[in-house]
Amino acid sequence: MTTRAFLTVLACTSVLLLVGAGCGGDDDSSSSGGGLITADGSSTVGPFTTKAAEDWRAAGGGDVTVGISGTGGGFERFCIGETDISNASRAIGEDEIAMCEENGVEYIELEVVLDALTNVVNVENDWATCLTVDQLNAIWKPGSKVENWNQVDPSFPDVALKLYGPGTDSGTFDYFTEVINGDGGASRSDYSPSEDDNVIVQGVSGDKGGLGYFGFSYFEENQDKLKALEVDGGGGCVAPSVEAAQDGSYKPLARPLFMYVKQSSLDENEALVEFMTYTLDNAQTIAEEAQYVPLGQEILDEQRQKLEDATS
Repeated sequence: MTTRAFLTVLACTSVLLLVGAGCGGDDDSSSSGGGLITADGSSTVGPFTTKAAEDWRAAGGGDVTVGISGTGGGFERFCIGETDISNASRAIGEDEIAMCEENGVEYIELEVVLDALTNVVNVENDWATCLTVDQLNAIWKPGSKVENWNQVDPSFPDVALKLYGPGTDSGTFDYFTEVINGDGGASRSDYSPSEDDNVIVQGVSGDKGGLGYFGFSYFEENQDKLKALEVDGGGGCVAPSVEAAQDGSYKPLARPLFMYVKQSSLDENEALVEFMTYTLDNAQTIAEEAQYVPLGQEILDEQRQKLEDATS
């Protein structure tokens, strides 16, 4: 079973995935020194963390639960002390920082992998290959009345445009709206939202006029069902790829992905220290196996130093 397929097996109503064990357990054990590690947050980062947990357990590590409530939902749990790790597809926001401070939750921020946020269309879409940032803004800005592909470009056919995208708790939603619409959270509301990127895959792949966006790894997993669009951020059309994300040419949709780790959990739970050490030591391999864009060695070394400083 692939990592992405594993994430679709939602056997618990809380959308909690326990790697190597059954669903269940209570939140009281999430931050104890008993070895159990809990993570929640971004559906974009979730498959990376799940793959890291699977590999760590195979190497003799313990249990890690991985929830996918979205970046915002993950921070809500993290900042009241319910989880050890918050997966995030954007940096923590001011309100979330304040919530963590109010509840005495200290943490470290670790970059673990890169992403090339990808615009996708139906495989039967043979007219659109590249969209400019201005065209994406015209489609997605608040109050947009673009409802047909020929409104995006007069050369496009008369085909109804159906939009699919992340829900408002998603860090991908926040990042996309920030760089495309100029304001994080500013978006037209008449689209089909979901915190589960697999639902977006299903929507676009089943609708000839569909357009959606999510992390690059989900496109890689579903490229037989979808077509990725190039993006012109001002320097010409560039396709999403590992190379374009690493060299900075995929503007403005290349971004880092994060794992936030609670300091008190690092202090109390040696298993968490071991898991995060394993994850950073093997981040490039995990990224490649889970179809992400690996971080460069220099940035990875900086993250290792952050973890070492936090646990010394």
